[in-house]
Amino acid sequence: MTGIYTRYLPELERTVDIGIAGEKLISVSFRNDTETTDEDVHPLLDRFAAYAAGDHEEFGDVDVGLTVPQTQRSVLETLRSVPYGETIEFRRLLTMTPGVDPDDEAAQEAARTAVRENPVPVVIPTHRISDGPTQLPATLTTRLRDIER
Repeated sequence: MTGIYTRYLPELERTVDIGIAGEKLISVSFRNDTETTDEDVHPLLDRFAAYAAGDHEEFGDVDVGLTVPQTQRSVLETLRSVPYGETIEFRRLLTMTPGVDPDDEAAQEAARTAVRENPVPVVIPTHRISDGPTQLPATLTTRLRDIER
């Protein structure tokens, strides 16, 4: 099932693209356009649609293929443990991440980069960080938080 799969999610007013390599999710992106010719068939797209519609979906079981440096990987893996419907402050994410000194500037920058360049938003829920950088537009971040309330 390697490929890029696309579906328009009316609840988000966006089109989601997921990239799959082998059995691993390698990318998630959201586009403003509504111009999709067909709705691709992929079980993960069905889960995204259910999530957008308000179903409690955490994506913890999704196998993600990350190709990022180890510190960034650790931060993103820790972020996956933030429960559905909760938010944390960026500093708390740093203190939760094994091997990351929250007072070290290089570690802080690596963590910011990890969050800002997260290749699989929602599955790794950067929208659950209340005060950190994100790759998602503010309106989409707000919408995702609203879904999880």
